[in-house]
Amino acid sequence: MSKRQLKKYLSDLPKEALEEQLMDLYQRFPVIKEYYDFVFNPKEDKLVQEAKAKISNEYFPVRRKRPKARRSVAQKYIKHFVKLGVAPHLIADVMLYNLETAQTYSINRNLPDSFFKSMLNSFDQAVHFVSTHGLLGDFRPRIAKIHTQTQEGQWPLEEGFSRVLDSID
Repeated sequence: MSKRQLKKYLSDLPKEALEEQLMDLYQRFPVIKEYYDFVFNPKEDKLVQEAKAKISNEYFPVRRKRPKARRSVAQKYIKHFVKLGVAPHLIADVMLYNLETAQTYSINRNLPDSFFKSMLNSFDQAVHFVSTHGLLGDFRPRIAKIHTQTQEGQWPLEEGFSRVLDSID
């Protein structure tokens, strides 16, 4: 069904039938319930804290012995926050938190190059997100600190991190 057809169908429905359909969707699909819960009661700070706890648990697990260090966990939260419409400065905070946690994790560890390539992609996304949303003034110190730590830690692909940083200057 196209948008036009859906629009016509919805405009022809009486108000009561439309309300019934929305309630049915709300009860059947958790994604819709979550969206409406967020729209009417946005607890953005709570969502951000939950995301940070999960990200931290990826690198420094509480219950298991080995860290999984998956970038995908943070990416899922970031994508979900964008869909929900969370404030851009909170999304940027989670993006940078992921990088900072990964840097802390990488100290004195022998990690594969894929880890560093993944972090370069995260850094690129975070810098561009901050730049496009006009948040550079707020997050420049954290971005610079992340860049400095990649240089001091002699991360592979450190030229890539420098190029990303140069792209915003």
